[in-house]
Parts: sequence; C-alpha cells; structure tokens
Amino acid sequence: MHRSRTWQGEVDDGRTEASPSWPLEPGLLRRLFLDLLGRPPLADERARWADQRAHELIDFLLGGTPFWEHWLAEQLWYFLLVDNFRPENEGVRELPQRLSAGRASARDALHRIALSPSFDLRNPGADTFVTVVMEQLGGMHVQKSARELEIGKGAYDGNTGRFLGHSASSQSDVVQLVIEDRGASRHFLARESERVTRAQPAKSELEAWTRSYHKDPWVYLELLRSWLYSAAYLARHESRAPLPNRLFVRTLFVDLMGRLPTSEEAEPLRGALDGLADSRPLRAVVARILLDAGYSDLPAKDQIEDPTQWVNGLFQRFLGRAGEREELRAFVTAFKDPACRPETIAYALLSSPEYHRY
Repeated sequence: MHRSRTWQGEVDDGRTEASPSWPLEPGLLRRLFLDLLGRPPLADERARWADQRAHELIDFLLGGTPFWEHWLAEQLWYFLLVDNFRPENEGVRELPQRLSAGRASARDALHRIALSPSFDLRNPGADTFVTVVMEQLGGMHVQKSARELEIGKGAYDGNTGRFLGHSASSQSDVVQLVIEDRGASRHFLARESERVTRAQPAKSELEAWTRSYHKDPWVYLELLRSWLYSAAYLARHESRAPLPNRLFVRTLFVDLMGRLPTSEEAEPLRGALDGLADSRPLRAVVARILLDAGYSDLPAKDQIEDPTQWVNGLFQRFLGRAGEREELRAFVTAFKDPACRPETIAYALLSSPEYHRY
C-alpha cells in the first residue's frame, strides 16, 4: 500500500483516523472550494462532488495550480502587495506553477515574494523594510529586538553585522536569515492554521508543526491537510466569518454567471468595496445591477416547472444548504405573485446576511 509522510509520522492512504470520510454536504463543499480555490464550486463541480467524501475533494484540490494561485493571492494580501504594489515580475508570477510542480516550497515562495521589487517599493527604506521583514515574515517584535533591528538596518545599507547570529551585509541577507529562522516557521504556521481553522493552535501542536516544517518545508501540504481534517475546521461552520470583499467579488460572479471575473472586472469593484467602512449596501447594489442587466444564468419564469425545487436549488447554490420548510413556503408564495421574477428570489438570497458569511 502506498504510504505518505505527515508531521505525525507515516500513515497509509487507506483513510484511517488521519483521513475522515465526511459526506460532502453542500455547505462543506462550498467552504472547501472557497478556502482552497478562493471561489465557490461551479455547477459541474457541484454535480461531480455531490456524492463524494470530503477527503477525496481535499486530495483533489490540494497542490494543483488553482490552489497555489489562491494561496499566493492570500500571501500577497497578507503583505499588502495589492493594487499598484502587486508583483508583476516573472519570479512571482510563475510561483503557482513551480509550487504545483514541486519545484518550489512554501518557504521558497515567501522568500521570492520578500525579494520582489514590489515588496521593496511597498516597504521603502531600511527602517520600514527590516521592520516589516522581522515582524510580518519572522513573527518578531521589533520593540523587543531593537539591537537586531539596528544591525539589520545596517546590513540593508551594506554594512556587515551579526544579524540573528549570522553575518549579514545586504538586504538579501536580511531576508534570507529571517526566513530561515525557526521563529519564521512558527509564525507562518500559526497564521496559516488560523487562516484555515479561525482558531489559535495549541502551543504543543504548533511546536510539533514547527519542528517538522522547519526541518522540511515540503510538509506544508500535509500540515494543511491535517488542519482541514480537524474538528476545529468543522466547527467553523457554526461560527461563520464575514466574506472578505476580494472573495465576495469572485463568489458573486461564479454564483450568478458561472465564471470568475476578469482582473479588469474584479479589481476596481474590490477596491470600491474596500474603500467603505461597511460594504454591504454596495454589495447589494452590485448584485442588483448584475441581475437586472441579465448577466445571470437564471431561467425565465415560465421555464420553472417546480418552484419549490428551483428555490431549494438556489439555497444550495448560494448558501450551501437546503432551504427550511418555512423558508421555502415563503419564497414559493412570493414567487407565485405575477410581479415576482426569478431575479427577485435570487436577489433576496444574495442580499441576505447569510450569503456574506462563510
């Protein structure tokens, strides 16, 4: 039997306790696609995975280029490398393909990001650059590491010094020594596990992960798989967090139009939403505009033979759950009104608070 190595040791792929076979109910299916690909499933994907198990979908998605594209987008967002600071150099653009092909590890990718011209532009000057590298990449508190900060700033300017216990004399040295520090491994795994589970890991767990990843960064996917298999990940369904604007835009296009937005469509809209303290009213306006302009793939009213079944399908498509009996009754009653259109029903779901959490 084929065997694969995890941070806990070797396990076979017969799906033992490390590989739960949860049914892929619509909510879990939707959440896994959002977490791993940054979008909900397309219609054919919902049909394909409807009768499958969670571990099968997780194994299918992890490591593919679309997964790494979303992972890279999340890392760039963490470092605020968006809009005019988004890296356009080939070294960063090619990372998803390199990661998918096993020619770069997560640590290699973070290293490449921190050495990109965009990172330098976003964090100009010795003080800002070294502070951000130490704090955001290394998880250090510069107030508690004032001496290291000063040495790092000197190295940034070309002066030789003893930084984190090693000789450094350049900006590149500072980045490399921080990313190779054990604290950087711990910080990366802590923020990544919290991004996935929305729960802080236990200290003992984090230390075990850090030992494994710091020694071998190629175990990142195995660690991620363990977080997705955890009770903490399942518990997320009960305490949904707000859907970020960057994911809302992608989600709305997929749910309504069956495709991802182009960058020309997504970025201006995401920027407008990010500029508001409360983006929900504008989100509702955008949904209404897309519906009224006929950009959705909703059927005409006279093509809907069973309103209850159709409305329930929208619940599963947009909210990741079946409609409750009273909900379906209310929606179907409204649908029978001659003035009600399919777009009216869709808008009610898309503008509901539940749609904007995941």
